Amino acid sequence: MKELDIGKVARWSGLPASTLRYYEEKGLIHSIGRNGLKRVFAESVLQRLSLIALGRTAGFSLDAIAEMLAAEGGPAIDREQLERKAEQLDHTIRRLSAIRDGLRHAALCPADNHLSCPTFQRLMSLASKQMGRKRPTAAERA
Repeated sequence: MKELDIGKVARWSGLPASTLRYYEEKGLIHSIGRNGLKRVFAESVLQRLSLIALGRTAGFSLDAIAEMLAAEGGPAIDREQLERKAEQLDHTIRRLSAIRDGLRHAALCPADNHLSCPTFQRLMSLASKQMGRKRPTAAERA
């Protein structure tokens, strides 16, 4: 088993050492010892960090990722949870695509006034509905 100190893991993974220490604190990765003051990891930590990166890219929280990686001998990925996340992403893609299309239309709209354009009106309506779903921040409530 090849051992890597925290500096090498940081360079190879592209993550700062502080993130690696945080991931270790959260139980996402585990060091196998120390070389002087530096943490030492098994080379397999790089694959685990890739799984964590994939989960983060997909929008999973670190806690959810930790649950998926808790199993001994490999990840225990909940396929139903992956399907739900994929559905959420599909919804987000549809919503953002509609907004993008509306903005492109508004940029090219031949109407003299955007407020008289039905497509622009639909874009404003969609934006209003989205704002209604968002919880107001403390500053917005004040």
